[in-house]
Parts: sequence; C-alpha cells; structure tokens
Amino acid sequence: MLSQEYDVCARVAGGSNAGHTIVVEGKKYKFHLLPSGVLNDKATCIIGNGVVIHLPSFLNELDALSASGIQYEGRVKISDRAHLVFDFHQEVDGTLENRLGRNKIGTTKKGIGPAYASKIQRNGIRIGDLRDFEYFEERFRDLADHHMRAFPGLEIDVEGQLEFYRNISKRVNEMTVDTIEYTNKAFKDGKKILVEGANATMLDIDFGTYPYVTSSNPSIGSVLTGLGVSPRKLRGIYGTVKAYTTRVGEGPFPTEQEDDAAGVGNHLGTVGAEYGTTTGRARRCGWLDIPQMRFSTLINGFTSINLTKLDVLTGLEEVKIGKAYKHDGKILTTMPADLKTLSSVEVVYETLPGWTEDISTVKNFEELPVNAQKYVLRVQELLGVPIRWIGVGPNRLDVIDRGEGWDLATTDADDEEDALEYKSA
Repeated sequence: MLSQEYDVCARVAGGSNAGHTIVVEGKKYKFHLLPSGVLNDKATCIIGNGVVIHLPSFLNELDALSASGIQYEGRVKISDRAHLVFDFHQEVDGTLENRLGRNKIGTTKKGIGPAYASKIQRNGIRIGDLRDFEYFEERFRDLADHHMRAFPGLEIDVEGQLEFYRNISKRVNEMTVDTIEYTNKAFKDGKKILVEGANATMLDIDFGTYPYVTSSNPSIGSVLTGLGVSPRKLRGIYGTVKAYTTRVGEGPFPTEQEDDAAGVGNHLGTVGAEYGTTTGRARRCGWLDIPQMRFSTLINGFTSINLTKLDVLTGLEEVKIGKAYKHDGKILTTMPADLKTLSSVEVVYETLPGWTEDISTVKNFEELPVNAQKYVLRVQELLGVPIRWIGVGPNRLDVIDRGEGWDLATTDADDEEDALEYKSA
C-alpha cells in the first residue's frame, strides 16, 4: 500500500524467515527477503547491511517475480556489508531446534540464528566478499571447517557449494553496492524512502518474549544500524497490526483463543487465512493484546497505526480487547521480562458488540458499521496513537485511509519535508 508512493523501499533486518503476502488484483505475491515495494515499478529496493541473505532463496524470489511479469532488473540493490546465510547454517538451525525437543523455540529453520552467530563470532562472510572469489573461497573453506568441527556428523559439499557461488557471483555482484552511500545520497536528493519492517517487536531479540524470539531487532533501532542512516532522518513511524493477535511458533500468548467454546480462534484462523508465509504453519490466534501494543508503541514511537484485517472480525457476535494484564491481583504497568510471569498473567478483557455487515468495499470510516467504528476508536483510545489506515479486505487496496490528520508525523512536523519513513510489522 504505502510502498507505491515511495522512490526507495528497504529491508534492514532478519532474513528469509520473514514473510509478507500481498494480493494485487486477485494475484498473490509472497515475499521473504525482498521489500514489497518491488511491485512499484518506479521504486528502487534495497537489502540493507543488517539483513542476512540466503542467496539461493533470494535468486528464486527474483526469478518468481520475473515469471509473474514483474521487472526488477536495475531496481534491486544488495548491501556489500550484508552477511550470507549458507545451506549449512540452515542444517545447523534444524539440528539445534531438534535438540531442544519439547522446549523448541519454533524457529523457521532458515538458518537466521546461526548466520547471525557467524557474524557475531566474526567468521561470517559478506555479500561484498564475492567480488574477490579467491578471498571468498578461503573464507568459505574456513567457515565450513569450523561448522563441521563444531557439529560432528554435519556434511558440507564444499566443492559443490563453491561451484554454485562461483556461477552466481556475476549476477549477485551486479546488484551489490554500498547501500549506506546510496541511501544517504537518495535522502539528500529528496527521494522518499520507506523502510519495511519484518517479524514483530514481540519477536525482537532484546524486547521480545525471549528466548521465543527471532535473532535480529525488528524494531525501530534496526533502521539505523541495518541501513546506516542517522536518527535525525526519521519521520513517520508506522505500526502495522492486525485487528486481532497472531503468533507463529512457540512462546507465551496471553490472549490466545485455543479450542474455545465460541470458536473464536478457529474463526480468526480460517477467515483470516492465518498460515505462515514462510513455513506454511497454522498461526495461533487470539484477541487483540493492548499491553503488547503499548509496549511496542513505547519502543518504536509510532506516529500512526495501520490496523489490518478488521474484516476478519465480521460475523462475531461480540469482540474482545485484552486491555491489561493482572498478576498476583495487581495490574501490571509494563511488559514482564520473564516468561514465567507472562505465562501466568490474567488478561483483563473489554467486550464490545460485533457486526455482521460486509465491510470489504467500504472506503470511508463513516461508512463502517457503527460497532466496527466503536472497535477502532476504542483501540485508538487505549493506545493513545491515531489509527490512520484500516484494512477491510485481502487486497492491497482494500484500505480506508483516514488522511494525514491521523498521522502525528504530519500534524507534529509539517515543516519537515524530507524524511525517511519506517513501517513496522
């Protein structure tokens, strides 16, 4: 939606563990590494230095775009500082997950954690290393040997892998640039820049439900460290949240509706088609969780909210909002850091009447059923942040835009014409 208005769209953290499904004129596009802005034929798409890239998956994603008639040549640029995810990283990811047994994290097994581990251990390999293949080969042999020694039984076809990377190096090198220089120059030249978030704040390695988290920072800080821009360049910070809560994988989920008598969890999962874009796993579903949203708002400083999938709530006799957590008889004022506390909280719900009217063609807020309006306004009141966009259907343009008056970035800073926008998932 937003990406159609920007000159540059970027990803800054995570890897192919993230997934976005975009529906355009009834056609589905699934993205894992590419920002969805690639569907805007006028936008340049950047894979920032904070992303870890599995090149086989990345190139397959590009090929799928070409097969769908989307021309990307010359519009996709990869940071020379971005680290590589290798097949053996994915194997190690699966091995580590399996060792946990019933205490598994719920990882996508895409090798993201092990790749970041290589980065932090300072033996990782970066995209820019492919420009000097002799150097790349030396680093690859050392890294492969390190992993085979660390994980007895792990087999790596070193020669076969080197041949693969030798064959794709020219194609990758043509897309490889200094994205820090490119992005900052684009900003200086007055280009509109959108950073697309991946995963969610509650999966943040620092702020999320640790250890049931991802291996990066899918929060506002990653824009700075994963793209190489100054915080002074940020303006609009948009939080994208469904009208209910979902989670893929393990970990505490206070508002989860599992096998409930009213069939709410089943309704949300079925009507909302809640299956992971990356793994295909059924997502766990529950009522909207205001404490988590407030926590995310506190960290990210959202200037506006994009509330998606309001239409999925249609047909429910009543809708609930989890507005607070209670523990040991006391209302919690912050998000618990320890999972024992979070897993045992009592959710304080507020119940509102539902609606049955079809809202998929609604284009103005005032045309929504009164009860749907009340739901949106109550969520907005509880968060203290304006809700500008409201998703009413599965297609990209099935959205109500309430206008710039519902965006703190424009109402509080009208004099700041040049700025970088961030959209968090």
